[in-house]
Amino acid sequence: MNLTDRVVVITGGAGGIGAALARRFAAEGAAAVVLADLDAHATAAVAESVGPVARGVAVDAADEGQVRDLVADTERRYGRIDLFCANAGVATGSGIDAPDADWDRAWRVNVLAHVYAARAVLPGMLARGGGHLMHTCSAAGVLTAVGDAPYTATKHAAVGLAEWLAITYRDQGIRVSALCPQGVDTPMLADGLATGHLAARVIAASGPVLTGDQVADAAVAGLAEERFLILPHPEVAGYALRRAEDPDGWQAGLRKLVRRLRAAGPPPA
Repeated sequence: MNLTDRVVVITGGAGGIGAALARRFAAEGAAAVVLADLDAHATAAVAESVGPVARGVAVDAADEGQVRDLVADTERRYGRIDLFCANAGVATGSGIDAPDADWDRAWRVNVLAHVYAARAVLPGMLARGGGHLMHTCSAAGVLTAVGDAPYTATKHAAVGLAEWLAITYRDQGIRVSALCPQGVDTPMLADGLATGHLAARVIAASGPVLTGDQVADAAVAGLAEERFLILPHPEVAGYALRRAEDPDGWQAGLRKLVRRLRAAGPPPA
C-alpha cells in the first residue's frame, strides 16, 4: 500500500502506537487520518498535533454500533476507507484467576473490536474492489505474554482472526496485516515496569524496547510490501521458529527466565 492520498482510520489513537501511526501516515501524504479512542480529549489533542489531515473522534472500539457509525461517518465525509487500523488493546497483568470482567474486557477489546471493524468496513472495501486491514496483535499473539493469561489468549485469537480474514478475502482485493511488536515504550509497558510486574519485566528482558515511531516505521514498510505478519522486532520471527520446532525447549527457556527474574526481585523504586 502506498499511503499517499489514502483515507485511514486508527482505533486506539489517543497515544502510543496509534498516535505514532497517525503521525507517520500523515507524513506519508495520507488524505485523511481519522483517530478514534475512548478518551475524546486526548484523541483531539493528538489529531491537532498531527495536522489538518487528522480528525479525532470519541469511539468505543468494543461497541459494534459505535464502530459502524465511525465507518459510516468516515465514508460519508471522505468517500471511502482505504486502510483500517484496529489498534485498540488492553492488558490485564493477571493469570487465569483474573475476574470474569477482566477476561470479558480483554476479549471485547482485543478480539471483538477487530471483528466489529471488519464487519463494518469490509462491505465498502469489497464494493470498491480493494482495501487493507491492519490489526495490532502484539508479539504475544505469536508467542506468549508471560504473566498475563487474558492478554495471551486474546492476542492469539486476534492473530487467528487476521489470518482467517487474509485467507478468505485476499482474492477479492482485501489485504490483511497483523502488526506484532514486542516491547514498545508505551504507558502499558512503562506502568508494568514501574510496578515490577512480571509480564513487563519478561518483555523488557526479551529484546529492545522500541519507540512508537519505530513501530510506525515498520508498519509503513510492511504495508508497502503487503506483508501479513509485520514484526517491528525481527527477533520475534526467530523466537516463533524455535517455539514451533521445539515447544518443550521453548517453554523450558521461558520458565528459566521467569525463575531468574523472580530470584532477582523487583527493580528498586
